[in-house]
Amino acid sequence: MSPERRTTLTRLVGDYLDHLVVERGLSTHTVAAYRRDLERYRDFVGRRGVEDPRAIDTALVNAYAVSLREGVPADGAPDVDEPSDANEPSDADAVAAAPRWRHPPLAEASTARALVAVRNLHRFAAEEGVVEENVAAAVRPPRAARRLPKALGVDQVQRLLDAPGQDDPLALRDRALLELLYGTGGRISEIVALDVDELSGLLTHPDAVDGLRVLGKGSKERIVPLGRYAKRAVTDYLVRARPGLAARGSGSPALLLNARGGRLSRQSAWSVLQARADQAGLGVAISPHTLRHSFATHLLDGGADVRVVQELLGHASVTTTQIYTLVTVDHLREVYLTAHPRAR
Repeated sequence: MSPERRTTLTRLVGDYLDHLVVERGLSTHTVAAYRRDLERYRDFVGRRGVEDPRAIDTALVNAYAVSLREGVPADGAPDVDEPSDANEPSDADAVAAAPRWRHPPLAEASTARALVAVRNLHRFAAEEGVVEENVAAAVRPPRAARRLPKALGVDQVQRLLDAPGQDDPLALRDRALLELLYGTGGRISEIVALDVDELSGLLTHPDAVDGLRVLGKGSKERIVPLGRYAKRAVTDYLVRARPGLAARGSGSPALLLNARGGRLSRQSAWSVLQARADQAGLGVAISPHTLRHSFATHLLDGGADVRVVQELLGHASVTTTQIYTLVTVDHLREVYLTAHPRAR
Protein backbone atom coordinates (compact mmCIF):
# COMPACT_ATOMS: atom_id res chain seq x y z
CA MET A 1 0.00 0.00 0.00
CA SER A 2 1.80 3.09 -1.21
CA PRO A 3 2.06 6.37 0.71
CA GLU A 4 0.88 8.29 -2.35
CA ARG A 5 -2.65 6.98 -1.80
CA ARG A 6 -2.72 8.51 1.66
CA THR A 7 -3.50 12.06 0.72
CA THR A 8 -6.32 12.75 3.16
CA LEU A 9 -7.41 11.70 6.59
CA THR A 10 -10.78 10.74 5.10
CA ARG A 11 -9.14 8.16 2.87
CA LEU A 12 -7.05 6.85 5.75
CA VAL A 13 -10.14 6.35 7.88
CA GLY A 14 -11.92 4.55 5.05
CA ASP A 15 -9.00 2.20 4.48
CA TYR A 16 -8.69 1.50 8.18
CA LEU A 17 -12.38 0.61 8.46
CA ASP A 18 -11.99 -1.71 5.46
CA HIS A 19 -9.03 -3.28 7.26
CA LEU A 20 -11.18 -3.90 10.33
CA VAL A 21 -13.81 -5.67 8.23
CA VAL A 22 -11.66 -7.64 5.80
CA GLU A 23 -8.52 -8.44 7.75
CA ARG A 24 -9.62 -8.25 11.37
CA GLY A 25 -13.11 -9.65 10.82
CA LEU A 26 -14.74 -7.35 13.37
CA SER A 27 -18.51 -7.31 13.72
CA THR A 28 -20.71 -4.77 11.98
CA HIS A 29 -21.61 -3.27 15.36
CA THR A 30 -17.96 -2.82 16.36
CA VAL A 31 -17.00 -1.30 13.02
CA ALA A 32 -19.95 1.11 13.26
CA ALA A 33 -18.70 2.25 16.68
CA TYR A 34 -15.21 2.81 15.24
CA ARG A 35 -16.74 4.75 12.35
CA ARG A 36 -18.62 7.11 14.69
CA ASP A 37 -15.54 7.73 16.81
CA LEU A 38 -13.28 8.36 13.83
CA GLU A 39 -15.78 10.65 12.11
CA ARG A 40 -15.74 12.80 15.23
CA TYR A 41 -11.93 12.82 15.12
CA ARG A 42 -11.87 13.64 11.42
CA ASP A 43 -14.27 16.53 12.00
CA PHE A 44 -12.14 17.88 14.86
CA VAL A 45 -8.93 17.75 12.83
CA GLY A 46 -10.55 19.09 9.67
CA ARG A 47 -11.92 22.14 11.48
CA ARG A 48 -8.32 23.01 12.28
CA GLY A 49 -7.41 22.99 8.63
CA VAL A 50 -5.54 19.68 8.69
CA GLU A 51 -6.20 17.16 5.92
CA ASP A 52 -2.89 15.33 5.58
CA PRO A 53 -2.32 12.63 8.24
CA ARG A 54 1.39 13.47 8.11
CA ALA A 55 0.59 16.96 9.43
CA ILE A 56 -1.03 15.62 12.61
CA ASP A 57 1.21 15.80 15.68
CA THR A 58 0.90 14.66 19.30
CA ALA A 59 -0.27 18.10 20.45
CA LEU A 60 -3.25 17.94 18.09
CA VAL A 61 -4.21 14.45 19.27
CA ASN A 62 -3.92 15.64 22.89
CA ALA A 63 -6.21 18.58 22.10
CA TYR A 64 -8.71 16.13 20.65
CA ALA A 65 -8.51 14.00 23.79
CA VAL A 66 -9.39 17.04 25.91
CA SER A 67 -12.29 17.90 23.59
CA LEU A 68 -13.81 14.47 24.16
CA ARG A 69 -14.37 15.27 27.84
CA GLU A 70 -15.20 18.95 27.39
CA GLY A 71 -17.28 18.65 24.23
CA VAL A 72 -17.25 20.88 21.17
CA PRO A 73 -19.93 23.61 21.29
CA ALA A 74 -21.99 24.20 18.17
CA ASP A 75 -21.08 27.23 16.12
CA GLY A 76 -22.53 30.27 17.85
CA ALA A 77 -23.65 28.32 20.91
CA PRO A 78 -23.15 29.94 24.32
CA ASP A 79 -20.53 28.53 26.66
CA VAL A 80 -21.85 25.75 28.87
CA ASP A 81 -20.49 24.03 31.91
CA GLU A 82 -19.54 20.39 31.84
CA PRO A 83 -21.87 18.18 33.92
CA SER A 84 -20.57 18.44 37.46
CA ASP A 85 -21.88 15.59 39.55
CA ALA A 86 -22.13 11.86 39.78
CA ASN A 87 -25.48 11.91 37.96
CA GLU A 88 -23.70 12.94 34.76
CA PRO A 89 -25.99 12.37 31.75
CA SER A 90 -25.22 9.63 29.30
CA ASP A 91 -23.85 10.42 25.86
CA ALA A 92 -27.30 9.88 24.34
CA ASP A 93 -28.84 12.30 26.84
CA ALA A 94 -26.26 14.93 25.91
CA VAL A 95 -26.98 14.52 22.21
CA ALA A 96 -30.67 15.03 22.81
CA ALA A 97 -30.18 17.98 25.12
CA ALA A 98 -29.97 20.72 22.48
CA PRO A 99 -28.13 21.82 19.34
CA ARG A 100 -25.71 23.68 21.61
CA TRP A 101 -23.18 20.89 21.00
CA ARG A 102 -21.44 20.08 17.76
CA HIS A 103 -20.08 17.12 19.71
CA PRO A 104 -21.37 16.63 23.28
CA PRO A 105 -19.06 15.79 26.19
CA LEU A 106 -18.47 12.08 26.58
CA ALA A 107 -18.48 10.09 29.80
CA GLU A 108 -15.15 8.72 30.97
CA ALA A 109 -15.61 5.23 29.50
CA SER A 110 -16.73 6.63 26.13
CA THR A 111 -13.77 9.02 26.08
CA ALA A 112 -11.36 6.13 26.58
CA ARG A 113 -13.03 4.10 23.83
CA ALA A 114 -12.95 7.00 21.35
CA LEU A 115 -9.28 7.65 22.03
CA VAL A 116 -8.41 3.98 21.56
CA ALA A 117 -9.93 4.21 18.08
CA VAL A 118 -7.69 7.18 17.25
CA ARG A 119 -4.56 5.48 18.60
CA ASN A 120 -5.33 2.38 16.56
CA LEU A 121 -5.88 4.49 13.45
CA HIS A 122 -2.47 6.13 13.81
CA ARG A 123 -0.81 2.81 14.52
CA PHE A 124 -2.34 1.46 11.32
CA ALA A 125 -1.04 4.50 9.41
CA ALA A 126 2.47 3.92 10.76
CA GLU A 127 2.41 0.21 9.98
CA GLU A 128 1.27 0.94 6.41
CA GLY A 129 4.01 3.52 5.89
CA VAL A 130 1.62 6.44 5.58
CA VAL A 131 3.37 8.27 8.43
CA GLU A 132 6.75 7.80 10.02
CA GLU A 133 5.52 7.24 13.57
CA ASN A 134 2.38 6.80 15.63
CA VAL A 135 1.98 10.28 17.13
CA ALA A 136 -0.97 9.09 19.23
CA ALA A 137 0.87 6.24 20.96
CA ALA A 138 1.54 8.14 24.19
CA VAL A 139 -1.79 10.00 24.38
CA ARG A 140 -4.04 8.93 27.24
CA PRO A 141 -7.58 9.99 28.14
CA PRO A 142 -7.58 13.10 30.34
CA ARG A 143 -8.40 12.33 33.96
CA ALA A 144 -11.86 13.49 34.87
CA ALA A 145 -12.04 15.91 37.75
CA ARG A 146 -12.93 14.04 40.93
CA ARG A 147 -16.55 14.64 41.68
CA LEU A 148 -17.67 14.60 45.29
CA PRO A 149 -20.81 12.51 45.73
CA LYS A 150 -23.97 14.49 46.27
CA ALA A 151 -25.66 13.62 49.56
CA LEU A 152 -29.07 14.70 50.74
CA GLY A 153 -29.50 16.34 54.10
CA VAL A 154 -31.17 14.31 56.84
CA ASP A 155 -34.31 16.45 56.58
CA GLN A 156 -34.44 15.90 52.81
CA VAL A 157 -34.12 12.15 53.27
CA GLN A 158 -36.95 12.24 55.81
CA ARG A 159 -39.21 14.08 53.37
CA LEU A 160 -38.38 11.55 50.67
CA LEU A 161 -39.08 8.56 52.92
CA ASP A 162 -42.38 10.06 54.03
CA ALA A 163 -43.52 10.86 50.47
CA PRO A 164 -45.15 7.51 49.51
CA GLY A 165 -47.57 7.37 52.41
CA GLN A 166 -49.31 4.09 53.24
CA ASP A 167 -52.55 4.28 51.35
CA ASP A 168 -52.13 1.66 48.59
CA PRO A 169 -49.95 -1.36 47.71
CA LEU A 170 -47.57 0.55 45.43
CA ALA A 171 -47.07 3.24 48.06
CA LEU A 172 -46.16 0.57 50.61
CA ARG A 173 -43.79 -1.02 48.12
CA ASP A 174 -42.17 2.32 47.34
CA ARG A 175 -41.70 3.05 51.02
CA ALA A 176 -40.03 -0.34 51.51
CA LEU A 177 -37.76 0.32 48.53
CA LEU A 178 -36.68 3.73 49.79
CA GLU A 179 -36.14 2.56 53.36
CA LEU A 180 -34.00 -0.34 52.13
CA LEU A 181 -31.91 1.89 49.87
CA TYR A 182 -31.20 4.44 52.58
CA GLY A 183 -31.21 2.09 55.55
CA THR A 184 -28.67 -0.33 54.08
CA GLY A 185 -26.70 1.79 51.61
CA GLY A 186 -27.31 -0.94 49.06
CA ARG A 187 -26.92 -0.48 45.34
CA ILE A 188 -30.19 -0.43 43.43
CA SER A 189 -29.19 -3.66 41.65
CA GLU A 190 -28.65 -5.34 45.03
CA ILE A 191 -32.00 -4.27 46.43
CA VAL A 192 -34.17 -5.24 43.46
CA ALA A 193 -32.37 -8.61 43.33
CA LEU A 194 -33.60 -9.54 46.82
CA ASP A 195 -36.02 -12.45 47.03
CA VAL A 196 -38.95 -12.58 49.43
CA ASP A 197 -37.59 -15.65 51.25
CA GLU A 198 -34.63 -13.57 52.43
CA LEU A 199 -36.89 -11.28 54.46
CA SER A 200 -39.99 -13.36 55.12
CA GLY A 201 -38.61 -14.10 58.59
CA LEU A 202 -39.67 -10.59 59.59
CA LEU A 203 -43.25 -11.85 59.75
CA THR A 204 -42.54 -14.58 62.30
CA HIS A 205 -39.35 -13.60 64.14
CA PRO A 206 -38.72 -9.89 63.47
CA ASP A 207 -36.21 -9.60 66.34
CA ALA A 208 -34.13 -12.43 64.87
CA VAL A 209 -33.65 -10.65 61.54
CA ASP A 210 -30.84 -8.24 62.28
CA GLY A 211 -29.06 -8.19 58.94
CA LEU A 212 -29.60 -8.39 55.24
CA ARG A 213 -27.46 -10.57 52.99
CA VAL A 214 -26.74 -8.84 49.70
CA LEU A 215 -24.75 -9.96 46.67
CA GLY A 216 -22.52 -7.13 45.48
CA LYS A 217 -20.07 -6.57 42.64
CA GLY A 218 -17.98 -9.57 41.71
CA SER A 219 -20.57 -11.82 43.40
CA LYS A 220 -19.18 -10.85 46.81
CA GLU A 221 -21.61 -11.32 49.65
CA ARG A 222 -21.86 -9.03 52.64
CA ILE A 223 -24.21 -8.60 55.58
CA VAL A 224 -25.64 -5.17 56.28
CA PRO A 225 -27.64 -4.31 59.41
CA LEU A 226 -31.37 -3.79 58.99
CA GLY A 227 -32.71 -0.94 61.10
CA ARG A 228 -36.14 -0.85 62.69
CA TYR A 229 -37.55 1.69 60.20
CA ALA A 230 -36.59 -0.52 57.26
CA LYS A 231 -37.93 -3.59 59.10
CA ARG A 232 -41.25 -1.89 59.72
CA ALA A 233 -41.57 -0.69 56.11
CA VAL A 234 -40.76 -4.14 54.72
CA THR A 235 -43.11 -5.86 57.17
CA ASP A 236 -45.97 -3.52 56.25
CA TYR A 237 -45.30 -4.21 52.60
CA LEU A 238 -45.15 -7.99 53.08
CA VAL A 239 -48.43 -8.07 55.02
CA ARG A 240 -50.53 -5.43 53.28
CA ALA A 241 -49.21 -5.09 49.73
CA ARG A 242 -47.12 -7.92 48.36
CA PRO A 243 -49.82 -10.64 48.46
CA GLY A 244 -52.09 -8.57 46.24
CA LEU A 245 -49.30 -7.69 43.84
CA ALA A 246 -48.12 -11.31 43.70
CA ALA A 247 -51.64 -12.45 42.77
CA ARG A 248 -51.35 -10.43 39.53
CA GLY A 249 -48.24 -12.31 38.41
CA SER A 250 -47.00 -15.84 37.98
CA GLY A 251 -45.28 -16.45 41.29
CA SER A 252 -42.14 -14.34 41.12
CA PRO A 253 -39.78 -14.96 44.06
CA ALA A 254 -38.80 -11.28 44.10
CA LEU A 255 -39.26 -9.23 47.23
CA LEU A 256 -40.17 -6.04 45.39
CA LEU A 257 -42.84 -6.53 42.75
CA ASN A 258 -44.14 -4.28 40.00
CA ALA A 259 -47.81 -3.59 39.32
CA ARG A 260 -48.05 -6.77 37.19
CA GLY A 261 -46.60 -9.03 39.86
CA GLY A 262 -43.13 -9.38 38.31
CA ARG A 263 -39.79 -8.37 39.75
CA LEU A 264 -39.31 -4.62 39.97
CA SER A 265 -36.58 -3.66 37.51
CA ARG A 266 -33.73 -1.24 38.12
CA GLN A 267 -35.26 1.18 35.62
CA SER A 268 -38.64 1.06 37.31
CA ALA A 269 -37.04 1.55 40.71
CA TRP A 270 -35.22 4.60 39.35
CA SER A 271 -38.55 5.98 38.09
CA VAL A 272 -40.11 5.37 41.51
CA LEU A 273 -37.33 7.35 43.15
CA GLN A 274 -37.73 10.25 40.72
CA ALA A 275 -41.48 10.37 41.20
CA ARG A 276 -41.25 10.29 44.99
CA ALA A 277 -38.51 12.95 45.00
CA ASP A 278 -40.77 15.20 42.95
CA GLN A 279 -43.64 14.45 45.31
CA ALA A 280 -41.44 15.40 48.28
CA GLY A 281 -40.50 18.66 46.57
CA LEU A 282 -36.77 18.10 46.99
CA GLY A 283 -35.91 20.32 44.03
CA VAL A 284 -32.63 18.51 43.35
CA ALA A 285 -31.63 15.83 40.87
CA ILE A 286 -31.21 12.50 42.59
CA SER A 287 -30.55 8.90 41.62
CA PRO A 288 -30.59 5.61 43.54
CA HIS A 289 -26.90 6.18 44.23
CA THR A 290 -27.80 9.46 45.96
CA LEU A 291 -29.29 7.47 48.83
CA ARG A 292 -26.15 5.33 48.98
CA HIS A 293 -24.04 8.50 49.15
CA SER A 294 -26.34 9.87 51.85
CA PHE A 295 -26.10 6.64 53.85
CA ALA A 296 -22.29 6.80 53.88
CA THR A 297 -22.07 10.54 54.52
CA HIS A 298 -24.54 10.47 57.41
CA LEU A 299 -22.71 7.56 59.02
CA LEU A 300 -19.40 9.41 58.87
CA ASP A 301 -21.04 12.60 60.13
CA GLY A 302 -22.29 10.55 63.07
CA GLY A 303 -18.78 9.34 63.94
CA ALA A 304 -18.60 5.99 62.14
CA ASP A 305 -15.15 4.69 61.25
CA VAL A 306 -14.36 4.83 57.55
CA ARG A 307 -13.44 1.13 57.49
CA VAL A 308 -16.81 0.21 58.95
CA VAL A 309 -18.48 2.24 56.21
CA GLN A 310 -16.25 0.48 53.67
CA GLU A 311 -17.56 -2.90 54.83
CA LEU A 312 -21.16 -1.73 54.81
CA LEU A 313 -20.86 -0.38 51.27
CA GLY A 314 -18.97 -3.41 50.00
CA HIS A 315 -16.04 -1.40 48.66
CA ALA A 316 -13.01 -3.53 47.81
CA SER A 317 -10.65 -0.71 48.78
CA VAL A 318 -10.91 1.87 51.55
CA THR A 319 -9.63 4.43 49.03
CA THR A 320 -13.03 4.35 47.34
CA THR A 321 -14.77 5.01 50.64
CA GLN A 322 -12.46 7.85 51.64
CA ILE A 323 -14.02 10.19 49.10
CA TYR A 324 -16.94 10.47 51.53
CA THR A 325 -14.61 11.84 54.21
CA LEU A 326 -14.02 14.83 51.93
CA VAL A 327 -17.75 15.48 51.93
CA THR A 328 -17.91 15.47 55.71
CA VAL A 329 -14.87 17.76 55.98
CA ASP A 330 -16.67 20.25 53.73
CA HIS A 331 -19.74 19.92 55.93
CA LEU A 332 -17.72 20.53 59.09
CA ARG A 333 -16.16 23.61 57.50
CA GLU A 334 -19.58 25.00 56.62
CA VAL A 335 -20.84 24.42 60.16
CA TYR A 336 -17.74 26.06 61.62
CA LEU A 337 -18.00 29.12 59.41
CA THR A 338 -21.68 29.48 60.25
CA ALA A 339 -21.58 28.82 63.97
CA HIS A 340 -18.25 29.98 65.38
CA PRO A 341 -18.11 33.65 66.42
CA ARG A 342 -14.46 33.97 65.35
CA ALA A 343 -14.72 32.05 62.11
CA ARG A 344 -15.06 35.15 59.94
